[in-house]
Amino acid sequence: MTALTGTEARRAARNAGAIAAARILSSGALLIWQLVLARSLGEAEFGIYGAVNALFSIGAVITSFSLSLIIIRDVARRPETAGRYLSAALVVQTVLGGVAYLAINGLALQYDTISRGFVAIAGISLLIDMVGNLSYDQLLAQERMVTTSIVEVVQIAARIGFAALLLALGWGLPGVYLATILVGIGRSVALWLALRRTGVKPVWRVDWSIARPMLINAAPLTLAAFVGITYAQADRVMSATFLTNADTGHLNAAYVMIVGVVDILNTTILVAAYPMLSRAWGSDLFRFMVEKLAYFSLLIGVGVGLVFTLFADAIIVPLFGVNYVETASILRVYIWFASITMVFNVFAQSLMVENRQRRLSAIHVVGLLIKLAVSYFLIRTYGAIGAVTASVIVEGLKLIAVGASSHLTLDYVLPRLLRLAAVVALSGAAMWVLGQVHPMLGMAGGLIYLGGVLLLLQRDEWDLLYRLASAAPGGALLTRVWKRDVNIS
Repeated sequence: MTALTGTEARRAARNAGAIAAARILSSGALLIWQLVLARSLGEAEFGIYGAVNALFSIGAVITSFSLSLIIIRDVARRPETAGRYLSAALVVQTVLGGVAYLAINGLALQYDTISRGFVAIAGISLLIDMVGNLSYDQLLAQERMVTTSIVEVVQIAARIGFAALLLALGWGLPGVYLATILVGIGRSVALWLALRRTGVKPVWRVDWSIARPMLINAAPLTLAAFVGITYAQADRVMSATFLTNADTGHLNAAYVMIVGVVDILNTTILVAAYPMLSRAWGSDLFRFMVEKLAYFSLLIGVGVGLVFTLFADAIIVPLFGVNYVETASILRVYIWFASITMVFNVFAQSLMVENRQRRLSAIHVVGLLIKLAVSYFLIRTYGAIGAVTASVIVEGLKLIAVGASSHLTLDYVLPRLLRLAAVVALSGAAMWVLGQVHPMLGMAGGLIYLGGVLLLLQRDEWDLLYRLASAAPGGALLTRVWKRDVNIS
C-alpha cells in the first residue's frame, strides 16, 4: 500500500474541513430559515410548502439516479473521461428529470389546486439544479472542495436573503419559489463556469459504453435512495392528500424539529464513527462498539423524547409562534420517531459496514409498505396524529428487525432497558413537578435524567465515551481536564 504523503494528507484535511464547514453553516442557516418561514407564511401556506418539498425530494432522487457516487469515483480514477461522463450524465439526467417532473405532478393530482400549481412551479428546479449538481460532482472528483463549498454557502445565503426580501415585500410563497429558481440558476451557472475553468466540457456524442454501465451500477443505489426518501416523506405527502393544508403545516413544523434533532444529535456522530467501525469490522471490538453506540443513542434519544413530550408547548410556541400551538401535540408523538431512528441508524450503519446491504434494503422496503398501509388507516381515522403514530410504530418494528439482524439478545437488552425505565420514571416525575412551577425549570430538570444516566454507565462505556470525546473537536482541551487511564489511539 502506498503511504499517504504529507501534502496529500493536508489536502484531504483541507477538503474535509471545507465540506464540514459548509455543511454546518448551511444546515444551521436552513434550520433558522425554516423557523422564519413558518412564522411568515402561516400554518396553511407552510403546509403547502412542506407538501411540495416532500414531492420535490422524491423527484430529486429520480433525477439524480444516484449517479453522483459513480461519476465521482470513476472520474477521480480516470480524469481523462470527465468530458464523456459529463455528456452522458447530461443526456441521461435530462430525460430522468422530465420523468421526475411528470411523476411528481401526477402524484400531486390528489392535492388541492393551489398545491398542484406550486408543485408544477417547484418542479422546474429539478432540471435547473441538475446542471449545477453535475458540475458539483465533477469538481468533487477533482478535489475542488473549497470551490464547491464556497458556492454552496453563497447560494444558500442568497436564496434565504432574496426569499426573505420577497416575503417582506408581500410576495408570499410565490416569492419563495421565485427566489429558489433564480438562485438555482445562479448556482448552476457558477458551478458550470468553475468546471469549464478546469478544462472539462461535454464530449459529444454520448458514449454509451460509459452511460450504460453507469446506469446499471447506479440502479441498486437509486432503489435504496428512493425507498428511503419515500419512507421519510410519506407523512407529508399523505397529510396533504387527505388532510387540510393547516394540518400539513403543523405536521411540517414538527418534521423540521425531527430532522434537526436527528441531524445534530445522531448523524454527525455516526459520520465520525463510520471509519472507526469500518476498521474494527471482523473483531470483537466491532460488536462492542455497535452495542455501545446504540446504547448511547438510546440514552440521548430517550432524554430528548422526555423533554419534548413534557414541554412541547414551551418549545414550539417560542420557535414557531402561537399559531402552531397544535403542533405540540403532534411533536409529543413524533419525537419518539426521532428517538427510535437514532438507535436504528447505528444498526443500519453496522449492516453497511458488514456488507449486508441486501438485508438492510429488505427491511427498508418492507417498512415502507407497512408504513403506507398503516398510515392510510390511521391518518383517515385520527388525522395528523395518526400519521406520526404510524411512523413511530413502523420505525419500532424496523428497529426490532435490525436489532435481530445484529444478533442482540433479550438477556443483554432487557436488564438495561428496565434500569433505564426506572431512571425515566423518576426523572420524568421530577421534571413534571418542576415544570408546574415553570417550563424552563422543568426542562432544566433534565439534569436529573442526565445524572441517572451517568450512574447507569459501566466502566467500558466510560472508556469508550472518553475515547470518542477525545476525538471530537476540542477533545484535546477536554482531556486536559478529564483524566482517565485509557489509551487514546
